[in-house]
Amino acid sequence: MEIKNIKKLQNGSDVRGIAQEGIAGETVNFTQDMAMKIAFSFATWLEKKSGKTALTFAIGRDSRLSGENLAQAVALGLVSKGNKVYQCGIATTPAMFMTTLDPVIQADGAVMVTASHLPFNRNGLKFFTRDGGLDKADITEILALAETIETDFTPGGKTLTYDFLPSYANHIVNIIREKTGKNQPLAGAAIVVDAGNGAGGFFVEQVLVPLGANTKGSLYLDPDGSFPNHVPNPEDATAIDHISRAVLNHHADLGIIFDTDVDRAAIIDEKGNAINRNGFIAFIASMVLSDYPGSTIVTDSITSTGLTEYIESLGGKHHRFKRGYKNVINEAIQLNSQGIETHLAMETSGHGAIKENYFLDDGAYLVTMALIKFAELHQVGKPISSFLKGLKEPAEAKEIRFKIAADDFKAYGERVLAEFKTFAANQPGWTIVNPNYEGVRISCDTSAGNGWCLLRMSLHDPIMPLNIESDSVGGCEIIETVLKQFLAQYQALG
Repeated sequence: MEIKNIKKLQNGSDVRGIAQEGIAGETVNFTQDMAMKIAFSFATWLEKKSGKTALTFAIGRDSRLSGENLAQAVALGLVSKGNKVYQCGIATTPAMFMTTLDPVIQADGAVMVTASHLPFNRNGLKFFTRDGGLDKADITEILALAETIETDFTPGGKTLTYDFLPSYANHIVNIIREKTGKNQPLAGAAIVVDAGNGAGGFFVEQVLVPLGANTKGSLYLDPDGSFPNHVPNPEDATAIDHISRAVLNHHADLGIIFDTDVDRAAIIDEKGNAINRNGFIAFIASMVLSDYPGSTIVTDSITSTGLTEYIESLGGKHHRFKRGYKNVINEAIQLNSQGIETHLAMETSGHGAIKENYFLDDGAYLVTMALIKFAELHQVGKPISSFLKGLKEPAEAKEIRFKIAADDFKAYGERVLAEFKTFAANQPGWTIVNPNYEGVRISCDTSAGNGWCLLRMSLHDPIMPLNIESDSVGGCEIIETVLKQFLAQYQALG
């Protein structure tokens, strides 16, 4: 029975599923009826949490082909509780949170219909209140409630249409103008954007052009949920190649690439080199540490030792935590509550949240910060590539993902990690890194590969990722050889 499969849609703090046919072997498991029940449950949950009835909600969606129908289903689930709903159409995930702060909408809650960078047949839901994005436990509670609902959904509230992106874009423009002290701080600059046919195309005409930029050569700005050009993912090599070539072909000073729903981003320098992963964290961290000296910077677990050295060279403290953008953000919030000043939480994936921006996971805000620094450099004739001279990049980097073919894959993975830790403690040239919050991280000296490795469990899947970096050519192979000799004893790893 369909209703009993709703809990299976949970993906951490999001809802994700297959929303339409189109890929062989993948059957729809996220329907409009499910979306209605989940939305109804979100409204019920928020009524209880806030002590209010007759709430106001905003709904946005990315460009996915299933998005419009799912957004309508979400609206019906919300208005069936007697609530007011604003349908915002194509929008970004960060913009949906901002509707809770907007003086016009004043939303009590917001829903974004998106599946981030996943294939076109997938879709999902992200939820916000005025306190920020919902956590994993909140989603678990809402989905459990949704599986109990047996009701006819009849509109009992009011649905309005409101294009919120212009307000959100104006908010970004005003920040850049205020920080730079100029009405058109990007005048004379050539900037190209790759929106990947997602929701980020607005950034060209509604942000960059009003600030004076020449945006000729920008790519894939029109929303198209079939994603015909490349995966809309700032980590994807093909996507990076597209924006890098656009920068070079149009002699641009800067390139910007967004994911589908604009909560992740990366930038490209004038030479066509990507500033992403460790580089983008370093870029934003340097700006944060300029404004907030001594701040702690929280990152995910797979960041490099070079990033740690860079942050420390600027007087900051690097707190390497777990994978998962909500884990990183929540850790930063927790550190602040303990009196540890923490102004940035950022993942190598391009997710990032800043304290002054409500710790909202907001790729457009990260780009906003980058544009402020870019404008400052451009004013004195310096290229964007001149900014990260002190960041040491590894000579080699590699990730291997081992599938776990065991019924209880979590228990199996934990056993592997426990035994790996014992093995590592006795391995010449290896030092177990502490503190460490995810998996087992090893520092390898010059005799043992001159780098580091991290073996961990995937957050949700039966997979053990292994990340290796080395400061020497050939170092990754040295580290990998030892690791594979150890892992060969585990027949369920493949």
